[in-house]
Amino acid sequence: MRLEVRDLSFAYPKLNPTFSNVNFQLNSGESLVILGPNGAGKSTLLNCLVNLLTPNKGTIEIDGKSIHKMSPKEIAQEMGYVQQQLLSVFSYSVRDYVVMGRAPYMSMFSQPTKEDYQEVDRLLAEFGLSKIAYHSYADLSGGERQRVAIIRTLIQSPSIILLDEPTAHLDVGNQYKTVEKIKELKNQGYAVIMTTHNPDHALMLDDKTGILDATGVFKFGEAREIISEQLLNELYHCNLALKEMPELNRQICVYMGGTIND
Repeated sequence: MRLEVRDLSFAYPKLNPTFSNVNFQLNSGESLVILGPNGAGKSTLLNCLVNLLTPNKGTIEIDGKSIHKMSPKEIAQEMGYVQQQLLSVFSYSVRDYVVMGRAPYMSMFSQPTKEDYQEVDRLLAEFGLSKIAYHSYADLSGGERQRVAIIRTLIQSPSIILLDEPTAHLDVGNQYKTVEKIKELKNQGYAVIMTTHNPDHALMLDDKTGILDATGVFKFGEAREIISEQLLNELYHCNLALKEMPELNRQICVYMGGTIND
């Protein structure tokens, strides 16, 4: 699988462009972490990639086919999307909510199969969530909803997984477990795109990184090449430093105190 984005630009009506000239390529088994400050347009970019918003300019292609020529069902078979805001869905059980991810492969009046539910149970166990399988999705905490939504996306069997702030509602331990899970998914052959505010996530995955700044400029490259102290300080307007961690064989991002004025 190959996702190719060329010269993508988007602007809401009567407003300045949210971003312009976004270009990147992503293949199966690769990850892309998109960093940027609040309001930079990271979620808007993901919404364009899955065709929920129509860009003003540019192309998005999967294996050479424009997503704008694909039906919603075809897109759903290729791309799974976990949005940042996860609303309750009536009183469905977790198990039933997850199995809805099979919808792109079902006809209007068909039902999930026994095999579908077996895969749901397997993934719930893999994520350590078997104990909430029959709980109401509406009663879950924000962090539990986030992990259940990721499982629902895996049941969808896409080649590309998009995650908008997947660690936003998680405690520190589960944040890093989620990043490790994303690394596993990449190693399993998925292409994974995630947005985050935490530079450590990009450094942990050590793969493709996109920087979307407050002016709508998008920079793309390898994490080790594109992430620098100067870039992070300009992006977040605070004193951040990159420290070598030989035990981890990578750098970590450390807040050194203070802010940086424009």
